[in-house]
Amino acid sequence: MDLILLRHGQAEDFDSGGDFSRVLLERGREQSRGAARLLMASGQLPEIVLTSPLVRARQTAEEFCETAGLPSALIQDWLACGMVPAKAMAELAAFQNFKRIAIVGHEPDFSMMVEWLLGVKGGIVDFKKGALACIRILPSARYGKLRYLVPPKLADEI
Repeated sequence: MDLILLRHGQAEDFDSGGDFSRVLLERGREQSRGAARLLMASGQLPEIVLTSPLVRARQTAEEFCETAGLPSALIQDWLACGMVPAKAMAELAAFQNFKRIAIVGHEPDFSMMVEWLLGVKGGIVDFKKGALACIRILPSARYGKLRYLVPPKLADEI
């Protein structure tokens, strides 16, 4: 299975009414659309999109799915801030029939997930808002192989 991670796009500041209700800025919406265009152009669209319940992640998923012509994302509580990699992999087992899954979520969760799947430590992954990564989950192992990590500025060019 290929696991695509899409970090939510640029959102309002923390002082705008609480972390759970922060909405995407127009820049965040464009980052979401750019990610969809990039995956469309490369033939790498997911079969299913799962999203954190937080507003900015849901809006990222909505923009992404609409641009890509995909069904609406499924809200998953385990993708909220504070996701633990081992728990995420256990939850993803329910979707094992899909060859390519996208999840939309947060930092530092996604950096930790990528490092955990690659078997590395030390904060070496820098996962910007609107960035995409893809990890090929290896069969019968908890590890994966990095296929790509794309900063949002590259998707702007598509």
